[in-house]
Amino acid sequence: LLVIFAAHRAGAEGIALDERPDRVVVAIDGQPFTEYRFAKDGLRRPVLFPLHGPHGVPLTRSWPVGPRLPGEPDDHPHHESLWFSHGDVNGHDFWTCRRGERIEHAAFEHVGDGRIVATARWLAPDGRVVCTDRRVLGFSTEGLDRIIDHEITITASEGPLVFGDTKEGTMAIRVRPELNLTRAKGGPPASGHYVNAGGDHDAAVWGVASGWVDLSGTLDGKAVGISCFDHPKNLRHPTCWHARDYGLFAANPFGLHDFTKSPKGAGRFELAKAESLTLRHRWILHEGDADDARIASRFAAWAKAAD
Repeated sequence: LLVIFAAHRAGAEGIALDERPDRVVVAIDGQPFTEYRFAKDGLRRPVLFPLHGPHGVPLTRSWPVGPRLPGEPDDHPHHESLWFSHGDVNGHDFWTCRRGERIEHAAFEHVGDGRIVATARWLAPDGRVVCTDRRVLGFSTEGLDRIIDHEITITASEGPLVFGDTKEGTMAIRVRPELNLTRAKGGPPASGHYVNAGGDHDAAVWGVASGWVDLSGTLDGKAVGISCFDHPKNLRHPTCWHARDYGLFAANPFGLHDFTKSPKGAGRFELAKAESLTLRHRWILHEGDADDARIASRFAAWAKAAD
């Protein structure tokens, strides 16, 4: 199966990319936006960290990619800012990487014009290549809102590839504790609220199929939010969401047993050797809540334009 669709991005004016030995620094009009950091020096995979939203407010938890800040919980050390991985790929856990699995940056095909095009290898604990990927990250703005278009094509380069049915995945973010739904022990007050395309709120968002999910609240005195869009041509769109009250949310098309109480293995997905799967998501870092940011109408326009 090969899923292909045309790219469509908002304006990338003012976006500057600075390639360094261990990262690509992304700035907007000279101000920090994010960094594409490679899977080295303790990282399990390439990640985007830090992640600055409107007004330059950092949105993701600092630890474990950066130093642990006051009030930050130290649970789930595999939650590394914004990342893509899955907990069962040919039996290997690329979500927690608890046995030494890792996703290793291989090469850049392009850095510039508001885009990063990179390749990576998914490695078993013994260093054997399980599969490969090619990822295209596009950075742009709409007013004060900041946008990341994330497209990844995973190829069964070494042989048949099986994505297992588990909730542990896949296109994910871990936010600062102020955006949690519940207050972390010893942490700051929580202000976060989820909403999805069907109008479900907070805890009711978990496991539900939806074209998008939004998490909003107050950070550093600013009302801000984060939306993730699931493309209509993605596998099993609308996807289910692994959206937790402690600040993790992830689009996961594979975890059907956990999310929908389907029979075990219902979410399993297989690729024959040399076949590929492409998944595309858009992240919007916005002011206000989902209504303020017109998330429903923006999702509809994005989905239509990308057909």
